[in-house]
Amino acid sequence: MPNPTAKTPPLAGRRAQAARNDEVILDAARAVFLDDPKAPVAAVADRAGVGISALYRRYASKEDLLRTLCRDGLRRYVAEAEAGLAEPDGWRGLTGFLERVVDADVHSLTVHLAGTFTPTEEMGRDAVRANELTTSLVGRAHADGRLRPDVVVQDVGLLLEACAAVRVPDPERTRQLRRRQLAVLLAGLSTGRDGGPLPGPPPAPGEFDWRWRRQE
Repeated sequence: MPNPTAKTPPLAGRRAQAARNDEVILDAARAVFLDDPKAPVAAVADRAGVGISALYRRYASKEDLLRTLCRDGLRRYVAEAEAGLAEPDGWRGLTGFLERVVDADVHSLTVHLAGTFTPTEEMGRDAVRANELTTSLVGRAHADGRLRPDVVVQDVGLLLEACAAVRVPDPERTRQLRRRQLAVLLAGLSTGRDGGPLPGPPPAPGEFDWRWRRQE
């Protein structure tokens, strides 16, 4: 019979501490590389308050760290898109998804880190899944008549990049301004405000893939 007074094994405590350290390192890496994608790993260690050896025990190279940041962002995007598809209303599913992704600041990393590392095959599969989910979200919003018909899936990525470009020193004010920008852009996507057809040809599938080619 288990002893109710037994203490947690020391290994569990070390694992918990390692998980906390990893979270601190990733938070620091996000901040450092958003400011300067070319910053050295030592800058991440300094910001995280850990030794460089502790960082390298978890991430063998800067490229490993960059991959992890983008992989986590991509998985968050997929999770939020799946949540959007669970919403019965097509328009609300799309707009709610966009609000959550903007708040999570996923696209800031995407824009800053594209081309700085070699994506894994797993990331490639996640990217395909993300595109499939976004296509479904856009299709449902079209089907219920709330999304203007000339909006394409690639417009969603540009919208998210526009919101990610909004940044001020205060994180809460940044969130407020991004939400405001998103509301302005969504008003333009809605069929409720017809200002005529969108100018120029729409972005084409794969038009921005060049950014993910490794920069030598």
